[in-house]
Amino acid sequence: QVQLVESGGGSVQPGGSLRLSCAASGRISSPFNWAWHRQVPGKQRDVVASITSGGTTYYIDSVKGRFTISRDNAKTTVYLQMDSLKPEDTAMYYCRASGALNPVTYWGQGTQVTVSS
Repeated sequence: QVQLVESGGGSVQPGGSLRLSCAASGRISSPFNWAWHRQVPGKQRDVVASITSGGTTYYIDSVKGRFTISRDNAKTTVYLQMDSLKPEDTAMYYCRASGALNPVTYWGQGTQVTVSS
């Protein structure tokens, strides 16, 4: 079993920055494709950014140029650097790890990001 533990959420003013982290632990038997999703109450959980096991990144249009997804050298921790935050970025943020070689998916517990003046 693999556990994902997220950290780094909080409250920030518009224009501020936050860095989210998601660390995997447990029986990691294959590389992961990683993604960050976000969800606001009453809406579906949508992907924000992703990085494949090979390092290819993807961002939704609304965060391009403001958010950066990355991972550590051991490829067991993924980060989301969020700059120039806007009120519409307010949401619960979840990390997801999907097996690149086997059909498994793990989710973090979520971390709240609130952007407000």
